Amino acid sequence: MMKFCAYRDRCHKEVKDKLIEIEIYGDDLDEVMCILIAEKFLNEERYARSFARGKFRIKKWGRWKIKQELKRKRVSDYCIKKAMEELDEFDYEGQLRALLEKKSKVLRETDPFKRKGKLAKFAQGKGFESALIWTILKDGSIQ
Repeated sequence: MMKFCAYRDRCHKEVKDKLIEIEIYGDDLDEVMCILIAEKFLNEERYARSFARGKFRIKKWGRWKIKQELKRKRVSDYCIKKAMEELDEFDYEGQLRALLEKKSKVLRETDPFKRKGKLAKFAQGKGFESALIWTILKDGSIQ
């Protein structure tokens, strides 16, 4: 299990699922989990932070989608809060602008109202907040 955790950061749920998959249950499961945590192979805050950084930079996800995925993996609210600190506000807005500009170039819609609606829906699907999306779309920099 140390090798499994050393390969990349894992959340507690992933490790428990893997232990159950290899038929380790009850006290043995708890003991292995405790050893992994004590030896620093398993750290949920570190996992949440690296998950947020990776999904933001590589997959271009917004805060909402990252939070939902971390909740799905049963990461604590404290760790989710710490993970959100990894997303720099300036980079976050720049990433959203870049996504909207790139999508705008491939949209064929000519009606400005429908065009902005499609751009907003796309960005919301990526997990960005509506208020920020509409602020950027209304400033007129994206056509």
